[in-house]
Amino acid sequence: IRFSTAIGYLTPSRHRLNLTIRPNCTTRRIIFEGKKAVGVEVESGGEVFVAEAEQIILSSGAIGSPQIMLLSGVGPADHLKEMGLPVVHDLPGVGQNLRDHPMIYVTFKTKEGHPMDGFAPRVQMGLRWTADGSEYRNDMMILMQSYATERVDRGGERMEPLGIRMLGVLDLAMSAGELKLTSTDPTEQPSLEYRYLQDPFDRQRMREMVRTCVSLGADEKFKDIVEYRIEPTDEELESDDTLDAFCARDVTTGQHISGTCKMGPASDGMAVVDQHGRVHGLENLRIADASVMPNCIRANTNVTTMMIGERMADFIRNGE
Repeated sequence: IRFSTAIGYLTPSRHRLNLTIRPNCTTRRIIFEGKKAVGVEVESGGEVFVAEAEQIILSSGAIGSPQIMLLSGVGPADHLKEMGLPVVHDLPGVGQNLRDHPMIYVTFKTKEGHPMDGFAPRVQMGLRWTADGSEYRNDMMILMQSYATERVDRGGERMEPLGIRMLGVLDLAMSAGELKLTSTDPTEQPSLEYRYLQDPFDRQRMREMVRTCVSLGADEKFKDIVEYRIEPTDEELESDDTLDAFCARDVTTGQHISGTCKMGPASDGMAVVDQHGRVHGLENLRIADASVMPNCIRANTNVTTMMIGERMADFIRNGE
């Protein structure tokens, strides 16, 4: 069950005198005086203005927060210089440690006459277990789904038949990616290099995931439902190498990006914020969103991100 933060937090607070909600704004950069954050440069309706504050709280998500930091001159000095940006503070971890939940689909054609409800809940049930040889409890998850052709488009003819699919989700992946600027224009999307399955243990676990899905689909209990497996093909299941190639081609995002401004002690050269969300080496600047997670949790990031916001609010109220 998910709950909207807009409904839960903004709606009941909308009429407070100490709260101003300004829609249709683009944050261009954070304004610094030396190492102290003093405001943000904002564009709205063609107008560019500066909003000043005693404390700046960046909460733009695991993509937006590191992008704004980089545009403000905070991040790896080499990348900032490459983009022609002045270096306000060399902080190597900004945009690094990009974490996510890599996902893979195993799809099946259902037999004629088997009822398919295109408007049924997409996730029907789930299975969690610990991968062979893993020290991480419940790092594997399979979700059972049905799909209808008109609702799913992954760009290939292999998705044409109506059927069912098993969605494999890898938690606590070892591989980490990075975010970099593609432009100094804040409206241009940054580059996301996920680097899925680069670590051998990630590939091992993903192979186990796919083979478990294939085995479940071949079970006697599916004989009246499944006509044949669409993908991976038998040829793609022949060896570890062929299965790795299938996984590398079809792996996709779990849309749980996190870790790009990770929390950690100042002694960690890749840490961006401390335990109170304060940016290392800078004053009056905090980050409160999924980017501060050191790793992607073994769950949806929704409620954990809300908890981060609640915790940061407590820190600020308590003067921490």
